[in-house]
Amino acid sequence: MTNPEQGEQVQAPTRPTGEAPLAGPTARPVNPVRPSRLGGLWILLTSGAVVLLLLLIFILENGREVEIAYFGVHGHLPLGVALLLAAIFGILLVVVPGGGRMLQLRMAARRQARRARSRPPQPAQPAPTDPSAP
Repeated sequence: MTNPEQGEQVQAPTRPTGEAPLAGPTARPVNPVRPSRLGGLWILLTSGAVVLLLLLIFILENGREVEIAYFGVHGHLPLGVALLLAAIFGILLVVVPGGGRMLQLRMAARRQARRARSRPPQPAQPAPTDPSAP
């Protein structure tokens, strides 16, 4: 190979035959550690605690009272609480119909599985033969 910066020949490193490949980014570990459910739960709980801490800080920093009106109902809430409630109601607008749709699909899948179990297996149809084939 040629080094384009200096114009000189550079020899690529070679490995003697019969030698094991060097460990590199593509080498696989001998005993890979598989993630466990408990490890996933720990990560979930830790990230949830961080989110709750950030929400608490948000509410404490936005404690100024604001007037809220909703369908004729008037009240006063701290700004942080009002924004948090608005976010929760926005999430519910997505979760409730989505959960209903998942329930609907699950019931349809169960119904289809029940029908497949109750039907006897269909005998295999022989493939049509071509009379012109030898």
